[in-house]
Order: sequence, then C-alpha cells, then structure tokens
Amino acid sequence: MYSIIKPVSTDYNTNIRILEDLTKEFPFLNTEIQGRSALGRGIFSFSIGNMKKSSLLAGGFHGTDSMSSLLLMLFTERLCRCVKYGTQMCGADIKRALSQVGITVIPCVNPDGREIAVKGFESAKNLRTYLSDISPEGYENWRANAFGVDIDRNFSRGWSERRQQEYETYTAAPSASGYCGERAESEAETKALTRLCRIRSFTRCMSLSAGKNELCRHSGDGTPAVGTMMGKMLADSAACIFRDEADNASFCRWFGEEFSKPAFSLGTSPRSPAELYGTYERMEEALVLFLLM
Repeated sequence: MYSIIKPVSTDYNTNIRILEDLTKEFPFLNTEIQGRSALGRGIFSFSIGNMKKSSLLAGGFHGTDSMSSLLLMLFTERLCRCVKYGTQMCGADIKRALSQVGITVIPCVNPDGREIAVKGFESAKNLRTYLSDISPEGYENWRANAFGVDIDRNFSRGWSERRQQEYETYTAAPSASGYCGERAESEAETKALTRLCRIRSFTRCMSLSAGKNELCRHSGDGTPAVGTMMGKMLADSAACIFRDEADNASFCRWFGEEFSKPAFSLGTSPRSPAELYGTYERMEEALVLFLLM
C-alpha cells in the first residue's frame, strides 16, 4: 500500500512536508500548532475523531529519536485512510469508532533537539557556540532541547527528586542529555504540552520513545487498578514487557498524577527508521486498543 510516511530519518523540514501531504490527502484531519520551541519551531499536533472524549499520543521528546515520530505519523495516516475509504484496522471499524472517541497526536515535542541531532549545532542559530561548549563530544547523541534541558525530565511531578539526584552526581547543568532544568516546566516545549493537557480533558495519554521494548504504567493514585489492567492489555498487544512503575519527572508521570488518569510510556525498539514498517505492524494493535479503550 502507498504510504506518505517513509522509513527515513527525519528533520524539521521533513516533518513539515509530511504535515502538508497529510492535510492535502485528508482535509478532515485537524492540524494545529500547540506552541513553539525555544528556537521558534512549531510543535504540531494532529487531531481526528470526537474531541469530547479524546486521548493523547506524544513522541519525539529526545533529539536522537525519530522513530517514535515516524510511528505516530504513520498511525495517523492509517487512521485517516480507514476514515477516507471505510476500511478496518485490526478488525475495528475505525470510522465508526472515531464518531465516539478521538485522538490527538503530537509527533515531535522537541523539534529543536531533533534538528541539532541531525544537522549539528549550526541549526541552533545564535545558541550554536553555547551548545558546542557544553557538549564538546559533538551533537550526534543530542537528546535535550536547544537550552540543554531534557524535556521529559522537566515536568513538575518528580522534578525535585530529579534535581536533588543531579546535585548529588554533579550533573546539574545544561548538557546533551539528562538535565532537568533550573525549575519545573521552565521550557517552551514543556509549557506547550502541559497547557494543552490542561485545556483539553484527555481521557488518557501515552508517550512513545526510542528505547527498551517495554510499556510502563504511570497512572496517578486515582486509577492504579484501571491503569494496571489497561497497561497489561496494551503490553500484550505490543508483545512487550509490562512494568508497573513511574519514572521521575517524566511527562507521563506528570499527566497521571496531575489528572488521576491512566498514563503509559511505550518503548519503540528497534530505533532505526529502516525498521519502521516492521515495528509499526507489531505495535499497531496496541495503538488501536489505546484509541478504543
């Protein structure tokens, strides 16, 4: 089947072209800019279905991760094709389902970090000298945003513990990876995501990231039993390991505790874009299940 999403390493301009192609092919797909990065790049979202009962999928928190962004855009494309042509996905009538539930997808939370990891410090414009000074080993493993803050560690829940750990290990400074920032929710990217979640009453969230083949539950105290049950079902569908725990200061921990709603993170191993279609086929059932729950 023809696909707009190709198994190639992406940068910001590639993602913009994909957005334009998707909206041209599927005019019913709602696209928005939820905010802008430290360097002014758009943080885009796709929404489809009934937004009165919608869930959130987010990826691309780290500059080195293009796989999660590709997977989320491919899932969006497959949903749209089901709506356009009236076809099913994993045995589900997607067009009918989307009349009852909706989903918002943010493929790349950290567009500056992705640009730096692909094109180098020159893409950071006036910050290029600053970034090369704090990362003399180079840009290829750049995970943070343009100010050297790891976005997934900048959320308020668990931030104080993370900050204390950094002081104890002498890593409390901007770097290519791991630094949680001077204060919680200090970064433009973090603010864009938290603002969206506070405006929209999402029923649940899931983040995708390059990493271990596992699914973690990060639900708040109000939904531990429900979140564990959902997590096990999602992990079985994705053929991955289930872990019932929360990481310090991650987006999903923040969401789960802030709203007392189910929140999950899913590793997208392997990391290579060349494995896109194979990885997607393994994960598609879990993504559909997340939409329909």
